[in-house]
Amino acid sequence: MEKFFKLKQSGTTVSTEVAAGITTFFAMAYIIFVNPQMLSQTGIPSGAVFLATIIASVAGTLVMGLFANVPYAQAPGMGLNAFFTYTVCFGLGFSWQQALAMVFLCGLINILITVTKIRKLIIKAIPASVQNAIGGGIGIFIAYIGIKDAGLLQFTSDPGKNVVLDGGTVVADSSIVPALVKFNNPAVILSLIGILIMFVLLILKVKGAILIGIAATTIIGIPMGVVNLSALSATPGLGDSFTQLGTTFGAAFGKAGLLSLFSDAAKIPLVLMTIFAFSLSDTFDTLGTFIGTGKRTGIFDDADEKALQDGSGFKSKMDKALFADSIATSIGAIFGTSNTTTYVESAAGIGAGGRTGLTSVVTAALFLISMFLAPIVGIVPAQATAPALIAVGIMMLASFKEVNWTDLDEAIPAFFAAIFMAFCYSISYGIAGGFIFYCLVKICRGKAKEIHPVLWVATGLFILNFIILSLL
Repeated sequence: MEKFFKLKQSGTTVSTEVAAGITTFFAMAYIIFVNPQMLSQTGIPSGAVFLATIIASVAGTLVMGLFANVPYAQAPGMGLNAFFTYTVCFGLGFSWQQALAMVFLCGLINILITVTKIRKLIIKAIPASVQNAIGGGIGIFIAYIGIKDAGLLQFTSDPGKNVVLDGGTVVADSSIVPALVKFNNPAVILSLIGILIMFVLLILKVKGAILIGIAATTIIGIPMGVVNLSALSATPGLGDSFTQLGTTFGAAFGKAGLLSLFSDAAKIPLVLMTIFAFSLSDTFDTLGTFIGTGKRTGIFDDADEKALQDGSGFKSKMDKALFADSIATSIGAIFGTSNTTTYVESAAGIGAGGRTGLTSVVTAALFLISMFLAPIVGIVPAQATAPALIAVGIMMLASFKEVNWTDLDEAIPAFFAAIFMAFCYSISYGIAGGFIFYCLVKICRGKAKEIHPVLWVATGLFILNFIILSLL
């Protein structure tokens, strides 16, 4: 194990990697339950999505750990599953089988741009100031997720400006106003207790502080009535789920899927634009996660960065990680779920000390076990994992110190990259903001020649994507 994962070389131990893998799993385990709730609205059997989510997560995360030897976990992405449900199926009228076919094709495109080194060229083209802003922006993003999961925020919106989608989801405009909740219910109080425990442990530098904090908060939540122990006696209906999986497995390729996707010539441009939107978001979500978490922690060090830039094939860890991520989406689509992507919650495990693929292997093993022990996994409340996300977010803000905030040429792109990433709830949108304003600054300064050709192309694609989404 030492020789395979190179633990000593990475400055870690088996126990640290195991604790990190457990931490990552519990930080993202919510997807096992949320993804079926989201995608089942399109008509996909819920039990099938439950299994497809686990299978895609296990496959992608194992490849990340065993092939790339990096501590990142993969699962169907939040945001991408919402796009699948509310835009592609409800808004555009595609069947879930056709949507899965588009996700599969998106995965093939990601494989192509990885093998042909397009992803590598994009990374090399991103200015250092924007890369540092991405790291800090992901810190804000993760902390914001944690604060929301902790239930510390409430939002007030104008009822006359709300749009209610099928399934009851409410979309509010910018009149919505956030505020701090009243600390008068057990769930919020448990969050505060969890935050206190987590940060005391971190300040005292207790080994395994994040994992201990999650466990302690969960236990405290039992007598408070926040942890739902009744879930332990529930039956996950695994047999029924496998039966339903037969409906979704390969559905992307059937008559209702890929075979019908291009049958209507009038819809082909719409199909291509939708696949493009899937691919662009998936690609930059992953790149942002790697750039934001990998460099600061040393997972992708200077030697690896040099190998990425100068080497051929899959010689660097980044090359291998990008390839691992690219194949996961197609695997997920085959089984019946939306785009699989590298999870920003992997930063929780990295914050707990994870540095090698052993972290990912542990996370993958827990995803597999959760197939049989879903009720046990389900009792860990969001209030227990939220403090971990807040803590990791704070740690990642250190990337901002590398940005020269007194120089507007650097500060403007960095600001929009970080702020859009956090408050638009999208890593790819943050990168888009950074790219667009970086190009704008250079043009205004008469330095357009300094913009890398790949950056011009990527920025143009982002602008095109925004135009397309406004027309859908």
